[in-house]
Amino acid sequence: MFEGRRVVAGEVILSGVTTDRGKLDRIDAEPGAVARTDEILERLVREHSRLVYRIAYAVLRGHHDAEDATQETFMRVLRYSAKLATVEDPKTWLARIAWRVAVDRKKRHGRAREIALDDPEKPVDVPSSEISADETIHGMQVGTAIEKLIAALPEKLREPLILSAIEEMSPREVAATLGINEAVVRSRVFRARQILKDKLAQRASKK
Repeated sequence: MFEGRRVVAGEVILSGVTTDRGKLDRIDAEPGAVARTDEILERLVREHSRLVYRIAYAVLRGHHDAEDATQETFMRVLRYSAKLATVEDPKTWLARIAWRVAVDRKKRHGRAREIALDDPEKPVDVPSSEISADETIHGMQVGTAIEKLIAALPEKLREPLILSAIEEMSPREVAATLGINEAVVRSRVFRARQILKDKLAQRASKK
């Protein structure tokens, strides 16, 4: 779904980080340390830019806002560059920063306008001959209904549910990202899924 956005979250970010590096204070940094930091940062961007983008999108619900938040996340990582070599779990550490950046941006800019999860610029897949047009339309309708139901969930249930579905983040990773314990994550995800299941069952029974 988000493959077309990986260029923005990859090469462009690397370019931006390189350009802005000279604007940041790097006091008495040894050339060897700088080189190691650059290597770690580049690996983070290449391996986790898609994760950062999807976290940002889950909060902001807009492609351009998510792209900006992705770039801001890696710029913030650069400011914390002295810590990079000591981070034990880079993925979770980066996810936590991405979440905070996205939430902060949402607070600053007010409630984001929600749009469809699918990229409007992405071509629509042509259904195979084995799938009827009616089945395809029904599948799209169900997907849209689920998106709306997720958006209507209480924030404390919606957040762990969304994160658990992003890059198959584990309960431990979600807990670290949101600053809650793992048992709470499991409980809230279960409750969120149960609500969705019940709502979809009610929806089906009305037809």
